[in-house]
Amino acid sequence: MRDTILQELSAKDAVLSKIIQAIPSPKIESSQDVFHDLMSCVLEQQIHYRSTKNIFKKMLQRAEIDKLSLDNFDVFEQKGISSIKLSESKYETVLRVIEYFSNNQPEWNNLPDSEVIEKLSSIKGIGKWTIDMILLYTLERPNVFPFDDFHLKQIMVSEYALNEKQKLKAQMLNISENWGKQKSLAVKYLLGYKEYLKKGGM
Repeated sequence: MRDTILQELSAKDAVLSKIIQAIPSPKIESSQDVFHDLMSCVLEQQIHYRSTKNIFKKMLQRAEIDKLSLDNFDVFEQKGISSIKLSESKYETVLRVIEYFSNNQPEWNNLPDSEVIEKLSSIKGIGKWTIDMILLYTLERPNVFPFDDFHLKQIMVSEYALNEKQKLKAQMLNISENWGKQKSLAVKYLLGYKEYLKKGGM
């Protein structure tokens, strides 16, 4: 199935075809845990799968926690959060996430993307980029295109020779239409290629 999708993406997008041939298939083992991954986005301003600073990971290690939950959050707050300077607005978002999950336990995997977006958007401080990361990495939805992701913008400007001053979002969305309903895999390849280049790939 994956090979068929890659063949279709390659046939519709020459740039992506080159990238697919250049790097190994991006593999990320998802936690499937929305609370845990949401907290990593809030506390580190990056989802932990893509983190280079590993701030969230180090906080968990200090608290001797593998996966963050409502049950162990008190320990995490005492031993993990206390080790970093947290802005008031960020801490307030953390509290709102806790409040939401204390009162709501959605079956995330059973919800369509639109309902996931609606529910997470109801938490003040949780924006579109964070929700896209949850859909893309945590819930592994196939058709996510986080057009406001900084690193995705960078690699698309570079590889597709886009003009950053000429309605960049529209240019990116236009390219993504070639990927049909498999935008997530294309995005992961593009981000994987950016890392590949960063490490000296040619």
